[in-house]
Amino acid sequence: MTATPFKASTSHAALGPDFYDPVDAAAFPQHILRYRNHRWSDRVGLSHLSDEEWIAHFGQFEPLPGSFAQPLALRYHGHQFRVYNPDLGDGRGFLFAQLHDLEDGRLLDLGTKGSGQTPWSRTADGRLTLKGGLREILATEMLEALGVYTSKTFSLIETGEPLYRNDEPSPTRSSVLVRLSHSHIRIGSFQRLAYRKEEDNLQKLLDYTIRTYMPHVWRDELSARTAAFVGEVCRNVARTGAQWMMAGFVHGVLNTDNINVTGESFDYGPWRFLPTYDPGFTAAYFDETGLYAYGRQPETLAWNLVRLAGCLLPLASKEELEEALQVFWPALQRELSIAMLKRLGLTSRSDEEDADLIARFYGFLLESRAPFEQAIFDWRGGLLSEQRAAKSPSALLYATPQFEPVHLALQLYEPVPDVNLDHPYFQRGEPVTMLLPDVEAIWSLIDSTDDWSGLDRKLSDIAEMSDAYGTRIIPRVQAAPSV
Repeated sequence: MTATPFKASTSHAALGPDFYDPVDAAAFPQHILRYRNHRWSDRVGLSHLSDEEWIAHFGQFEPLPGSFAQPLALRYHGHQFRVYNPDLGDGRGFLFAQLHDLEDGRLLDLGTKGSGQTPWSRTADGRLTLKGGLREILATEMLEALGVYTSKTFSLIETGEPLYRNDEPSPTRSSVLVRLSHSHIRIGSFQRLAYRKEEDNLQKLLDYTIRTYMPHVWRDELSARTAAFVGEVCRNVARTGAQWMMAGFVHGVLNTDNINVTGESFDYGPWRFLPTYDPGFTAAYFDETGLYAYGRQPETLAWNLVRLAGCLLPLASKEELEEALQVFWPALQRELSIAMLKRLGLTSRSDEEDADLIARFYGFLLESRAPFEQAIFDWRGGLLSEQRAAKSPSALLYATPQFEPVHLALQLYEPVPDVNLDHPYFQRGEPVTMLLPDVEAIWSLIDSTDDWSGLDRKLSDIAEMSDAYGTRIIPRVQAAPSV
């Protein structure tokens, strides 16, 4: 490998061996590069890698110079569907490397999914299906284009093993995925230390996390910085939760080990996007009670944050932590308004008026059963898009009394200067969607004839949407031959 401009790190190793287990990656029989994220590889200084070098690092896991000599499987616990599980940890993934964002200097993680067994695999094989990897690409690209603070799918390599799964026709194809994230420190990372009563390590993780990811909340007094940390995590999680809601996204598995303290959306399993607004819409077939339904996501995030605060009782008083938790609901409301107005391309008026617009819009969506993404697409720029909306497949719904309250509210709003309605994307009749039929159609082509053109077309469409919204997605380049 030639000299690299990237800036490597081993920051997480400073926590010490109580926080991770050095592991080896699986040896896969085949490596076919299916996806590499060109935009983000350029941003972290790895775009110069040849496809062969890329596979060596992200399929065979040769160390990146300056980062970890051996991958680290991270230790954590978590509530799974609100049942505590002390046997969790990185069971089919690890922290492969750390490096810095060359644009803003942030520390970033390169973590894996499907890279083999670890001490935390229990009876599982540590592998990822190719369809699972495909779904993660689609989730992260779509969410990023919709303005959600998400991890990035960095690499997907098909690995040539037949896998057997209860929820997919088997045998099915295998893959290994690498994601780029701001942090893999989860609520569950703190839960493990609290469960084990490791108070010294609890403070060590707290102080490391603040210094590394949120130095602006540092306080010299321990209880004050603990409370400030909880408040900051509440703000982070509120932002991402609000962005999910305004993207019509259902994560599906909001266990405490899937919520990280930087508030970044990650680990996409049975995710779904709403066809129409339905608070009870669920993503996971096994979520029989609707615990993680679309409309319950804010409540679930709040519940998870209470679990985090409970872990930190040895470091701060109950009163301080309870006060810090009060940050969440006001922050969520603010972030809902920010996310909705950003999606609609409208200028904020006041907290009360913005909240009223959201309530009216969602009321219309519930009563009319209008397609969720279509309605937001149609009214980008408010009344500036009235003629566009009149040509929409949903136009008849906008002529009903159900829409009148929304129309009245929109009369008060001005479009933002960069509303961008002259972009070709907004000349379409219908928006880009990522509904279940979209995903299944792409996978069907891959599974039956190894035809990846459906993915290429979808990513090209997402790139156009991203360009229209100003969220900057670069489409992938065709896959490389196998190695």
